[in-house]
Amino acid sequence: MFTHSIKKISCAAFVTALAIGIASAEPEVARFKVTSPSFAQNKPIPEKHYWNQMGCTGGNVSPALSWSGFPSDTKSFAIMVHDDDVPTGSGFWHWVAYNIPANVTSLAEGATDGKLPAGTVEGNTDLGKPGWFGSCPPVGRKHHYTYTVFALKTEKLDVPKEATAAYVGFVIWGNTLAKGTLTGTAGPRK
Repeated sequence: MFTHSIKKISCAAFVTALAIGIASAEPEVARFKVTSPSFAQNKPIPEKHYWNQMGCTGGNVSPALSWSGFPSDTKSFAIMVHDDDVPTGSGFWHWVAYNIPANVTSLAEGATDGKLPAGTVEGNTDLGKPGWFGSCPPVGRKHHYTYTVFALKTEKLDVPKEATAAYVGFVIWGNTLAKGTLTGTAGPRK
């Protein structure tokens, strides 16, 4: 009976440790400020930034972004844009860019249209290819899009061209000094 209780406690302790490990898989890092003249925190993203397919009729123009307050030893930046509300179980990656030089602290509106800083690499989105994929919430649903800028401790991320957004995100996390986020909403479309 005593051995059986130990096994139950050990199993419970293991499950608890596993849950804590999963919950803390994302490391705590310093935060800095990300802003956009295109939209404010938790406010609607203008439709010109929406995609122009799958029923959306936007211009697929990337919004302007600026960031400040990052660590002085930052060697490069990465940006990932995630739709937190897509019913996939893992959300949806709309844009991945990395190897952005450390002296760059903003991107102009439409920068993803061939105007990114030299050396910047666009990774694959959840469409399976690189490039900007603007917001496109389903009809009748409001979605939250989180723009995260990462300050990195390396000048260049070494990831294969065919890498998924999740893989790039894993490499980004391993090199993150600090991050800043800006979340906008899109939808509901009629």
